[in-house]
Amino acid sequence: MNYAELVSAIQSYTENQFPTTFLADGTSVSSTTQINQLIEQAEQRIYNSVQFPSLRKNQTGTLSTATPYLSAPNDFLASYSFAVVDATGRYNYMLNKDVNFIREAYPNPASSGLPKFYALFGPTVSGSVITNELSFLLGPKPDAAYTVELHYYYYPESIVTASTTWLGDNFDTVLLYGCLVEAYTYMKGEQDLVALYDGKYKEALALAKRLGDGLERQDAYRSGQYRQAVT
Repeated sequence: MNYAELVSAIQSYTENQFPTTFLADGTSVSSTTQINQLIEQAEQRIYNSVQFPSLRKNQTGTLSTATPYLSAPNDFLASYSFAVVDATGRYNYMLNKDVNFIREAYPNPASSGLPKFYALFGPTVSGSVITNELSFLLGPKPDAAYTVELHYYYYPESIVTASTTWLGDNFDTVLLYGCLVEAYTYMKGEQDLVALYDGKYKEALALAKRLGDGLERQDAYRSGQYRQAVT
């Protein structure tokens, strides 16, 4: 299901073209804006309920010698793994800790070496400006310009702008019913219809979780990840 097909289905199921809405302050909200917002809200709900492989991304970077901080990618939400590649090409996976642990483990600011731990430090500061980009604290601070590889969770491009997505192509039922739940909530629809589509959404979501959190993760190396048993 692509974007145009999804919009048509939403309008057909709800029997609503979502005409332009005029607000009290004189501004207006177009039909396209209303529908796009519903779709993006449904996508966000789904992406935070199921860990599909399409939500994962890899990025490499280079550490600055004697600098314990590293900026996270702009679209970073959470990490799956974070590795430092040493001079021999070996991947050394760092352990995720909190800032307090790293400060306690390496109280001497001069301590340096191959980083073993990382923590989500907070927003990146550029000069005196605090940005929306997050940053990591490494421990100990690197003694060389090592290459790092970050495997992380992010929101993929919405079907609103991409036209086609992995979710729309492979699990359009959960996307459609998620949008219908948002649509009937927006329309202040009758409770029996809201309950009907919410039930359909939960059924589709259960199947999606069986795939994303079950079948595709049965042989995952890191047992700390959520893993749904599949029968």
